[in-house]
Amino acid sequence: MNKQNIILEKTIDFSLEIIQYCDQLEAKKKYVIARQLLRSATSVGANVHEAQNCESKADFIHKIKIAAKEAEETKYWLTLCEKSDSYPFDEKLKHTIQEINLIIYKILSTSIKSKK
Repeated sequence: MNKQNIILEKTIDFSLEIIQYCDQLEAKKKYVIARQLLRSATSVGANVHEAQNCESKADFIHKIKIAAKEAEETKYWLTLCEKSDSYPFDEKLKHTIQEINLIIYKILSTSIKSKK
């Protein structure tokens, strides 16, 4: 039986939710933000997944750091949507990316400590 990997599950679920949200943005002709958000948000999961088959501990840490950067960018785009009067906003997405970020930073912290 496979051990549950929460970050993998959360990033897949989040990416699927972001795809739906970006469809809503595009329906309202908010193409630029929709594309930027879709790219950064799905990149979080892609990098976390890629880290699962890393070549070394340093490679793992590097990929997780990229996921952290993409998560920060995703928070930025969601914040713009939140603060704009003409954009729809989903509070759940912002909450989820904050949860993902906390998990990513915990993974990074643990990985860096165990590297020493």
